[in-house]
Amino acid sequence: MRLPDPCLVVLVGATGAGKSHWAAEWFAAGEIVSSDALRAVVGTGERDQRASRDAFEVLDLVVAKRLARGLTTVVDSTGLDAKRRAAWRAEAERRGVPAYAVLFDTPPDVVRRRNRERGSPVPAKVVAAQLAQAEAVGEALAAEAFAGVFAAEPVDRVARELLTAPQAAAGQREDPMTVDFGLQISRFDWPGHPATTAAALAEVARAAEEAGFSSLWVMDHFLQIPQIGREWEDMLDSYTTLGYLAGVTSRIRLGVLVTGITYRNLAHLAKIVATLDVLSGGRALCGLGAAWFEREHRLYGWPFPPLRERYALLEDALELLPLMWGRGSPPFEGRTVSVVETTCYPRPLQDRIPILVGGSGERRTLRLVARHADACNLVGDPATVRHKLGVLREHCAAEGRDPSAITVTHFAPALAASVDDQVGRYRELAEAGVQTAIVGLADAGAVRGFAEVIAAFGPS
Repeated sequence: MRLPDPCLVVLVGATGAGKSHWAAEWFAAGEIVSSDALRAVVGTGERDQRASRDAFEVLDLVVAKRLARGLTTVVDSTGLDAKRRAAWRAEAERRGVPAYAVLFDTPPDVVRRRNRERGSPVPAKVVAAQLAQAEAVGEALAAEAFAGVFAAEPVDRVARELLTAPQAAAGQREDPMTVDFGLQISRFDWPGHPATTAAALAEVARAAEEAGFSSLWVMDHFLQIPQIGREWEDMLDSYTTLGYLAGVTSRIRLGVLVTGITYRNLAHLAKIVATLDVLSGGRALCGLGAAWFEREHRLYGWPFPPLRERYALLEDALELLPLMWGRGSPPFEGRTVSVVETTCYPRPLQDRIPILVGGSGERRTLRLVARHADACNLVGDPATVRHKLGVLREHCAAEGRDPSAITVTHFAPALAASVDDQVGRYRELAEAGVQTAIVGLADAGAVRGFAEVIAAFGPS
């Protein structure tokens, strides 16, 4: 059976059906919550039936706490009580964790023999009652709202994003879709850093070109962000890094995912991006975002205005930058910024440097994408992407804009998985509307290893 991680697994079967043995074979001891083991904690031993009520109270609490933390949890009890199954399913649903049942349809004579061989067997009449329940429970399970009901068989545990990847990968082989891939570099802690950083960074960038990545991205942060590492880890300045990468590569496009609009004078930002475009031979991409990391603003002495003001600054950037890159030098009077003459020489080599807006806020961000941007950057699973693109289409209709003019990009760290699973994951995102998948990989070896995934989405 293929199970997502995390998930809830409810074992169902009579005493002696083999549930505990199976669970121990496929799950870590800390992932298994056993009613028998908890009887020994709150009572005199695993067979102390008088302690059952207290044991199940503790079991329910442990299950709830583990699911709240998004941890895979296996409930090892008979699982024959429909009300208890319903309660565990409800808790899993509340926490956004899928619930599965595993039915142990062990022959009655085997169950009775195993029970007799125990040092402290369960009374025969109790086992008989459990066997009678177990005989009828399969039909009940099929009608319950489990994500899946399985027989006891080997387990393949995968990230949730990869659960249905094999079917999607088969679809990609039979009817290929085209997807571009970008690489984001978000850590610079290669062995021997910072003395080795320049060489390691160049190796990663060249490997990305060779592997078939179409774009290369860095973050616009001055401290390492807490989602990735600790703030004292190395973090390179974004546009200085892209200037270096322009010199060690020849084809791959270069951008910041995404430039925080609070960090620089907007006219100066236009100059920086135009310079990158000229020195890279027309390979610049311009990612913009409203900025969010308040701590680095405070440490570096930058104002961190309220979100409404940052959105106003973002819209000014979306309007000003194309003017700075275009013909003539008209004045610009924005919501937050005034520029007497939009002067920027040399002009970019591209007629228009593509502008990507990061973020998927439905009320403001996607409206700005529809109004001004060449690309959006989304996160989340295929269902989330479909929903966000539906919202974007509505904004495009309101703005009188063709949504097909907006490139849909998606960022997610790469997962440890087989090539087939990776292909399936990106096929599902492509079916949801993603045109460019931006992945985070750690080193040149991982980048080279991703080439086979990219090849599966190349031109047919």
